Amino acid sequence: MDHDEFSGALNDWFARSARDLPWRKPDTTAWGVLVSEFMLQQTQVDRVLPRWLEWMDRWPTPSALAGAEPGDAVRAWGRLGYPRRALWLHRAATQIAQEHNDQVPTSVETLLGLTGIGPYTARAVAAFAFGDRHPVVDTNTRRVLARALHGRAAAGMPAPGDLDDMEAILPRDPDRAAVFNAAAMELGAVVCTARAPGCDVCPVAAWCEWRGAGYPDNAPTKRPKQARFEGSDRQARGRIMALLRASKDPVPLSAALAAAIEDSPRATRNGDISNAPDAEQPRRAYDSLIADGLVIEFEGAARLP
Repeated sequence: MDHDEFSGALNDWFARSARDLPWRKPDTTAWGVLVSEFMLQQTQVDRVLPRWLEWMDRWPTPSALAGAEPGDAVRAWGRLGYPRRALWLHRAATQIAQEHNDQVPTSVETLLGLTGIGPYTARAVAAFAFGDRHPVVDTNTRRVLARALHGRAAAGMPAPGDLDDMEAILPRDPDRAAVFNAAAMELGAVVCTARAPGCDVCPVAAWCEWRGAGYPDNAPTKRPKQARFEGSDRQARGRIMALLRASKDPVPLSAALAAAIEDSPRATRNGDISNAPDAEQPRRAYDSLIADGLVIEFEGAARLP
């Protein structure tokens, strides 16, 4: 594979076909990029888009968010999922405001010192906000690399070699490298998809090892199947959080526990959880929210932090 031709074709396609997402605009601040990366973790773009716009309008700088109550951040997070990310983002904003003069740090090492930022997010912010040359690999990128470079139908479990693969084909020029990182993600999201790849419209089909091999059914062993959401502790946690987000006042503990098993008004009125299939689940879900700092209990009532 000619890496320059491959990256050039992908970057040209991205320039023509990339989705018009606000955090990709040239005037987006580093803070806006960081917020987008927090929100996009395991969450679809169409769900993130309205929340990001609302968030940036309300809290356009780290200090603006840091000046709000953590509970306001959790409430504004809405139903994006994994609400701990909202708390982590609030804590990161406070760190940026207090320790970095309200400016998002530029280096990966310093970014890693912020709450909620791991290696992927640190590299993504450094690349997309500041144009530094770093390999950035998400789930979509890994699938593109598996097919194009290794001739595999799908990527296996994440591994350190994923970054090595990306580094090997990443353009040397930092600006082109930043575009290539975004382009590879975009290709995996809209063309080189998991179930129905659009190989007939793929801009790098000519270099794809999987296509060249005749699309073999050689996907690695699938990862363990995730536990079902319906009836899970995660669903119970979400129901409690939905009740607290919707209330401006503290909610009686009995109502919070009842909401964990049934999100109807009746559940919040009678507070009877004794007939639940898993009678311990409401308390277990509630206690986990307390432990995560997402809920505060005071005098028999629960509220957001």
